[in-house]
Amino acid sequence: MTTLTTAPLAGLVDRLFREADQVSWTDNPALKNLTDADRSRLMHSKTEYIDFYGVMKDLPLPVSRETGALLYMLARSTGARSIVEFGTSFGISTLHLAAALRDNGGGRLITSEFEASKVAKARDHLTAGGVIDLVEIREGDALETLARDLPESIDLVLLDGAKALYPEILALLEPRLRVGALIIADNADYSPEYMERVRSANSGYLSVPFSDDVELSMWLG
Repeated sequence: MTTLTTAPLAGLVDRLFREADQVSWTDNPALKNLTDADRSRLMHSKTEYIDFYGVMKDLPLPVSRETGALLYMLARSTGARSIVEFGTSFGISTLHLAAALRDNGGGRLITSEFEASKVAKARDHLTAGGVIDLVEIREGDALETLARDLPESIDLVLLDGAKALYPEILALLEPRLRVGALIIADNADYSPEYMERVRSANSGYLSVPFSDDVELSMWLG
């Protein structure tokens, strides 16, 4: 029995995934009218991400069920005690990571989200799941909130915010990564610059595509 698979968190996570499955980008008029080219441009933009993700403030934007399970397993198997997440949204991935911390005996999860309404929802979900005591939600632009007061050593990182910012967020966290730390980047294909960074020879990383939308990297030091 684990925190992830028992009440109250198990039922909560299942409900949030089911609710997310019922929401589509096409439900949002501003997004529905975007061309594929416009959507791709905004996803790759380093300057328009606040407005773009602000439009999506009512969308859960969760990881997949499989990626959620992967996050829990990686955090558990590595005995992670210090985790940083970029992109809280409604807190579905945060719940998986916090559950792993609980089952590892405790720890600290720092997560960043600039949309205030999402911060409120995530906090409610983490409270309902019984893991809020393990999580520090930093509201604001992650380029600022994750640039200070970081743990001395970081065991695991989840990148799931504005894709174009993955290289910049990684650069903020890299000095604190312990050797062997894992970095999971969701939808990393939207950030060619990030992919080039972690896959380059002598980059300090060993990196492989874990699935169609996840890049799994290890910091070698």
